[in-house]
Amino acid sequence: MTVPSVKPERRRPAVMADVAQLAGVSYQTVSRVLHDSPHVSGETRERVRAAIHQLDYRPNSVAQALVTGRSKTLGVVSFDTTLYGPASTLLGIEQAAHDAGYAVSISSLRSLNRDTVLAAIQLLRDQGVDGVAVIAPLRAGMEALRHVKPDFAVVAVEAGPKASIPVATVDQSAGAAAATRYLLNLGHKTVWHLAGPSDWNDAEERIDGWRSVLVEASAVVPPLLRGDWTPRSGYELGQSLLKIPELTAVLVGNDQMALGLLRRLHEAGREVPHDLSVVGFDDIPEAAYFTPPLTTVRQDFAELGRRCLHILLGRIEGEVGPKRVVVAPELVVRGSTGAAPAH
Repeated sequence: MTVPSVKPERRRPAVMADVAQLAGVSYQTVSRVLHDSPHVSGETRERVRAAIHQLDYRPNSVAQALVTGRSKTLGVVSFDTTLYGPASTLLGIEQAAHDAGYAVSISSLRSLNRDTVLAAIQLLRDQGVDGVAVIAPLRAGMEALRHVKPDFAVVAVEAGPKASIPVATVDQSAGAAAATRYLLNLGHKTVWHLAGPSDWNDAEERIDGWRSVLVEASAVVPPLLRGDWTPRSGYELGQSLLKIPELTAVLVGNDQMALGLLRRLHEAGREVPHDLSVVGFDDIPEAAYFTPPLTTVRQDFAELGRRCLHILLGRIEGEVGPKRVVVAPELVVRGSTGAAPAH
């Protein structure tokens, strides 16, 4: 005899009315608890939360958006997330949004210009996000933001000192200045600079900080060398640096280029820091394990994400808020720097 199979009855997902019935309160009271309204007593709030937990209730985000006008989703326009800085900035924003109870929708662009940035913002608006953060490390991105309409909450991250919309940024100039001043205090007569590409806001701000300290100290301002953020460019430009007999200290635009420079110096038999001091920028996770461990400027990307989110949520609520929020960097001293050699 064949026994017919019986499918188990599928339990339907709990709805807000179920929570209200179990907790012995009204539908409106459950809604107030979900939205952290202060107009609910502590005992009632705990009873509703217990019912939510018991029923494993999951609020319907679409229904909530219809009631509140908020999707609890933020958009992020990003660029070239293979680089440590932009990738870490994106992660910092994501973590801050998650901590605040927001989901994140990301639009990653291959190039930053007026058309791509505005199209990405509009796409995210069409998806119903409450506001958008644009990671705009390139000058072209900063220019594109000048065309953003003021009828929607948009903030920028690392968009340079002349951004036309509210911006959260790390003080790149102060970081480069601190590194340069530190090297001068070690007795180096001047500091050479291996900078990043000229179309990057961060690179230009670091140049400003480096140069301002040298001028202030009446030190010679050496000719600028430029790389492209990669270890290869640091390695190749190391050949040019090796031809400078008076060279004793170098500030490198990021840690990856510093890695390439250290490799080239090692091949040439130049000892770091005995013959030459090297400082990087970013404090990538590997920096402490270079040979020697790299002195570098640390950027607090988690704090940058929190500051960005604070500005963006304020804009969503219609607050004027600050025009510019700056996060201070930190000089991390390790084994790649030392006193100037006695020539």
